[in-house]
Amino acid sequence: MAESGVLPPQIEDWFKGRDWQPHKHQRDMVTSADAPCVLLIAPTGGGKTLAGFLPTLADLAITQHTGLHTLYVSPLKALAADIKRNLRTPVEEIGLDIRIEDRTGDTSNTVKKRQRANPPHILLTTPESLALLTSYPDAGYIFKGLKRVIVDEIHALAESKRGDQLFLALARLQTLQPNLRRVGLSATVDQPRKIASLLACHPASSKIIMADPGPDPDIAMLETEAAPPWSGGGAIYAISAVLNQVRKHNTTLIFHNTRAQAEIFFHHLWLANDDGLPIGIHHGSLDREQRQRVESAMVRGDLRAIVCTGSLDLGIDWGNVDLVIQVGAPKNVKRLLQRIGRANHRYNAPSKAFLVPANRWEVIECVNALQAARERDLDGDARNDGPLDVLCQHILLTAASGPFNANDLFLEIKSVGTFIGLDRLAFDACLDFCATGGYALRAYDRWQRLQQRPDGQWQLRDPRAAAIIRMNAGTIQDTDTLKVRLRRNRGGKPLGEIEENFAASLSPGDTFLIGGQIVKYEGLREMTVEVSPNAAKKPRVATFSGTKFSTSTQLSQRILRYLQKDDWSELPKHTADWLRLQSAMSRLPEPGRLLVESFPRDGRENICIYGFAGLNAQQTLGLLLTKRMEEIGLAPMGFVATDYATLIWGMDAVTNPIPILEIKDLQEGLDGWLAGNSLMKRTFRGAATIAGLIERNTKGKRQSSRQATFSSDILYDTLLKYDPNHLLIQITRKEAMSGLVDFARIEEMLDRVSGHVDLIRTPHVTPFSAPLFLEVGKISVQSGSAEERLLAEEAEALIRDSGLSQM
Repeated sequence: MAESGVLPPQIEDWFKGRDWQPHKHQRDMVTSADAPCVLLIAPTGGGKTLAGFLPTLADLAITQHTGLHTLYVSPLKALAADIKRNLRTPVEEIGLDIRIEDRTGDTSNTVKKRQRANPPHILLTTPESLALLTSYPDAGYIFKGLKRVIVDEIHALAESKRGDQLFLALARLQTLQPNLRRVGLSATVDQPRKIASLLACHPASSKIIMADPGPDPDIAMLETEAAPPWSGGGAIYAISAVLNQVRKHNTTLIFHNTRAQAEIFFHHLWLANDDGLPIGIHHGSLDREQRQRVESAMVRGDLRAIVCTGSLDLGIDWGNVDLVIQVGAPKNVKRLLQRIGRANHRYNAPSKAFLVPANRWEVIECVNALQAARERDLDGDARNDGPLDVLCQHILLTAASGPFNANDLFLEIKSVGTFIGLDRLAFDACLDFCATGGYALRAYDRWQRLQQRPDGQWQLRDPRAAAIIRMNAGTIQDTDTLKVRLRRNRGGKPLGEIEENFAASLSPGDTFLIGGQIVKYEGLREMTVEVSPNAAKKPRVATFSGTKFSTSTQLSQRILRYLQKDDWSELPKHTADWLRLQSAMSRLPEPGRLLVESFPRDGRENICIYGFAGLNAQQTLGLLLTKRMEEIGLAPMGFVATDYATLIWGMDAVTNPIPILEIKDLQEGLDGWLAGNSLMKRTFRGAATIAGLIERNTKGKRQSSRQATFSSDILYDTLLKYDPNHLLIQITRKEAMSGLVDFARIEEMLDRVSGHVDLIRTPHVTPFSAPLFLEVGKISVQSGSAEERLLAEEAEALIRDSGLSQM
């Protein structure tokens, strides 16, 4: 390998021919080529992907190599395809004889079979495809000679089960090739040491290369003529201002936090697009061909704007994008910086972005997110220990590749960052589950998948099970969705997917949005929703699956500190006046204290708890508090939650909130609620599918969502009754606590305030609580005009009573 960052002559000449100079971090990667593990953190547009590949290109330029040399892993199939396209340019121009191929779920079986027999020099893949490759008996041949693994956008993988799956697969590769070099690439990392620790093969450490961060991003709040509404997430008020920015720029990415919000915004943007500007929409529920058409049009520079979600978050180089607009508060500073980095994808050019708050509270959140982004104060939550359902899947995939020694596999797994603390009892419990299904299921042959040979090695009981294990591998859980197609005699154009529950609510003639167009529901045929184009202007909106982000702990605490300032000059006058009115009428929430408001309205008593714990935790708090209030006779009637508060209404006033906030009582209430809750069953289904207990795919057949749900519900009830300490019941409870329930943030919130609870009794609704009532009052789009008038009248009265009508 070249010394001191010096590249082979032909590569140096290629840089000179383009009038380029390699960046320092690119030369540092060449110098560090022999390091066991390197994490490169470089800004978007800083050439970090080329930096990751330069040691590979340098080595292949001066050394003959047969078979697979470098494996590249990315979170997105589209990113792998984009890298293949971009990498071929320097390879061809330098004149290197290098085969570059990708292998994802879209790769044909014929190509996959050929790649196993004759691997390319560089293979671009995803965590799922890599895990499958390691599961074949010929894995030793496939990865023979493998020298390097490059993990791109590692921050996006490090926080999910896909990352755990990937790092376990890397441990397998390290066993096959002990001298394997690992490289991680990222633009946004809050704690580099932690990411480096996840990437490294323990006990080895990782070298960290920090590139020059480049110019600060050019980010600001978008100025609009209309003020944001008091509640809601659509930001329709800003359509005119957004469209004006689209006219001024080459290509604009308009990010949203949910797919449904993206559909609504695109619909209104299209209606307002009097200039006929070419605009598109891109999100994960759209048909793959439609997404690919949008991506191709972006590469060509044919689109002026693309309304999108997290499907375009990551590092694909979209060329002509010179503006990013984030609609709705980003909830997370890392996500904001990642999205901002899509604009001006050049090292020496600042990324340009505008934030568009969807409602009045989000104005405050956006101001604080902007400040954090400028200060590069990134947020991030601590990783839990490695998930045991992913470990069970890994054990089964290992068995599919051939017999294994349990002691050797245990040591291999403990080289993975999130599994360093794995004890032998937990590993043996996973092994026993894979072998027998656990105590309550060991009598059933279908779950007895492993057996121990006389020599102590473990192997599949039936070699034919390997195919089923591979067919069901993966950590991305399917949602209960149905395909949507235009009605034709033999099946028309596919449009995408909608959730099964939404489809079940449709009647013939109902209209909804998908892919930016309004369609009319015609009927269900062979588990496919058939639709026809429709010219209606007020559609229903499909409730697409996807994560509803919670505001991060760090951003929430920054907002609490911000509220204590004397100067809110960064805020628009209408929002600053709102804060002053809240301070005069009640009190502003403070760090280290818990504000609780109590007031009457419309013959009901209301209590509002400003926990700033994020949406999931505030929703859980509402559920647990109403349960606790019922137990002590306070007759609650319902609740609603946002990222910053929980509002509960009922018959009786809460005169002392401290007893209902006892953490022990909340914990007991949670345990009782979780036991038979549908959330637990849904969580169990996900864990059981990943762990291999439930098979969604068999040869020539796939279970429907309803069949899979029915099977998992029966299994959950059986295990809960007869084997409550079963491994999967333990996994399920842990997952539920840290997932949608987010009880840890409730505990953190109550610990943070240490009993300092301020109860403020007011004669009527307060300025801060008023938007929560508007959340309660929201009705579905299909309601009639009479209900819309009633809602408008109720909102008007609410604004008047809270003193907000003058703002």
